[in-house]
Amino acid sequence: MVSVGIDVAKDKHDCFILNSEGEVLANGFTIPNTMNGFQCLLQKIQECTTPQDKIKVGLEATGHYSYNILGFLLDNGLATYVLNPLHTNLYRKSLSLRKTKTDRVDARTIAAMLLSDVGLKPYTDIAYHNEELKSLTRYRFDKVKERAKLKQSVARLVCILFPELEKLVSSLHTASVYALLEELPGAKQIAEAHLTHLKTLLANASRGRYGRDMAVMIRDAARDSVGSGSMKKSL
Repeated sequence: MVSVGIDVAKDKHDCFILNSEGEVLANGFTIPNTMNGFQCLLQKIQECTTPQDKIKVGLEATGHYSYNILGFLLDNGLATYVLNPLHTNLYRKSLSLRKTKTDRVDARTIAAMLLSDVGLKPYTDIAYHNEELKSLTRYRFDKVKERAKLKQSVARLVCILFPELEKLVSSLHTASVYALLEELPGAKQIAEAHLTHLKTLLANASRGRYGRDMAVMIRDAARDSVGSGSMKKSL
């Protein structure tokens, strides 16, 4: 049995390799958090092992810092274990390492813990991809919330600058309305726009759905609008 301990950090990872006889095979080396660094680690593991050896690689759960190297290890078929930092801390104290906590000591602790705790279960591709899916789901949820807030802001500004517009269109949140408001953000600007320009703007943004009739309706409504003429008043 060969055990590899990795202490994960943002820009680099400290590693330690020993076997089940307690022999140190690689004493505290550091790799950068890059693909070259990952390849160096893999090469070091291969240099310290034989095809008959059973290899365990362990690292602490450190959130997104460990995500890339974890994926690399799994992709290369290495049995990888993700350890709870609280457990490794307790194990380090049980070894009486003079209460020393350094990156290299942590890497050695992880390697030793893998050899001593036979009940540990390896991390799987399924668990890795589940975490990836959870991360993407959280990201999507955040973006949906952000989009909802932006839509509320648009609706609020339209209510102040050109409240009549909402009754003329199927929804404020369409490409044609956004294109209109991006160039002509209020009733005052729309009322002063040339009809041909307004018609072309709407037709292009709506892909022909809105034409001259809609341009006339929007311009006439803008000329009689009660909307504020100043963006500063709406902030």
